[in-house]
This record gives sequence, structure tokens and C-alpha cells, in this order.
Amino acid sequence: MEHTAQKQDRKVILRAENLMKTYGTGGVFVNAVNRVNLAIYEREFTAIVGPSGSGKSTLLHLLGGIDNPSGGSVWVYPQSESDGREINLYSLSRSKLAKFRGANFGFVFQNYALLPVLTAWENVMTPSIYNNTQFDEDYAARLFERLGLSERVHHLPSELSGGEQQRVAVIRAMISRPRILFADEPTGNLDTKNGEELLKLLFELRDEENITVVMVTHSPDAAALANRVVRMEDGGIV
Repeated sequence: MEHTAQKQDRKVILRAENLMKTYGTGGVFVNAVNRVNLAIYEREFTAIVGPSGSGKSTLLHLLGGIDNPSGGSVWVYPQSESDGREINLYSLSRSKLAKFRGANFGFVFQNYALLPVLTAWENVMTPSIYNNTQFDEDYAARLFERLGLSERVHHLPSELSGGEQQRVAVIRAMISRPRILFADEPTGNLDTKNGEELLKLLFELRDEENITVVMVTHSPDAAALANRVVRMEDGGIV
């Protein structure tokens, strides 16, 4: 199927078409994501908002390739024509999807998802180990310095504050230089000051690293800072 990856001089980097996720047994089904069509534009900061249970986190997981849809497709467009054609994310085998996801996407979650027995530095190394890629120590050191964590690299997560743990999670997400950074309620466990600092950081990293950011948030203040706000209700976009 042919797709146009250009609209109003903004390049589409990812597109969902008729995306669905249905849960249920015994004849009772719920469409957590219901026939969503959505384009994500390169180097844009998109906030997905909506009430609890609206499907926004499920949509984020589908866009990022970490949950299987019940129907529809997610297309990821190449950086340039020389990189080939667009890829239907869920047409890939499980192993190829994992490899593609590791090379192109980064993830930041509300609960940080740091491994408690590993230091901050070792946690940042895990994507390279998992994806069997070279760990860029110089880049990691620059990110730790950039985020004010140079003195905390050898600390365990339990020895870090919530704000520090979330910044380590951001470094881990950035270490593979992703094209798209997916953030699921990244300020949800942070106080107002740390939440504001994290959002400022995400915007700065977007500009400095030329990445695209897609963020799920329940915070109107956080959403107000985004380039574009996508609102969900009952599994659909309104």
C-alpha cells in the first residue's frame, strides 16, 4: 500500500491506520483502542491526553511496538529515500520487531523501570546488552553530565531520588539515539519541580538530538507545553 509521508512541509515519521486493541472473554469485549488513525510528525512533541481508561497508554504501547494490536497497522517511515520503504511494524517477526524497536525507539515509563540490583551506569548499559550493540561510553558520560548525574553513576536506584531515577531512565532511553522517544506518564511519580525539570529536559533533548517525542500525560500543564495535543476518549481520538 502506498503512503504519503509529507504533509504541510512536516515529514510523517510514524502513522497508525485503523489501529485497534480489544480485550475481553466470555462474549464481553472492550475496545481499549478503537480504529485510531494518527500521524506522528518528525521532531514534533506530541502529547496524548484523556481520562483514566481512555486508552492513551495502550495506544502508546501499540505505536511503540510493545503490544500487539487486534487490528490495523503502524507504519514507520524511513529517514531518507535511500533507507528504503516504510515498514509495517506488525508485519515483522517477533525477533525483527525487537531489533527494529531497539534501534529506533526509546521508552520512558512512569515507574522508571530501573533494575534495582544494577547501578545507574549499568542500567543505562542494558539496552546495548539486550540489542547486542556497542555501548557508547563517551555518549553515556556526556548524558550523565548533561543531566547532572555525573556523581551518581555508581549508585543503585534505591540510593537515588525519584527525579534522579527518572533522569537515569531518560538516559537509558536515549543511549541508542532513538528516532522516537515514547514517554508514558513520565512525570506521574514526580513532584511539581522535578516534573517541570523533566519536561524541560525532554524538550531540550528533542532539539539537541533531533528526536520525536510522543508523551502520554494526565497533566494539563504538561500537555500545554507540547507542539500538539491528541485527546482520547473511550478508545478513540476526539
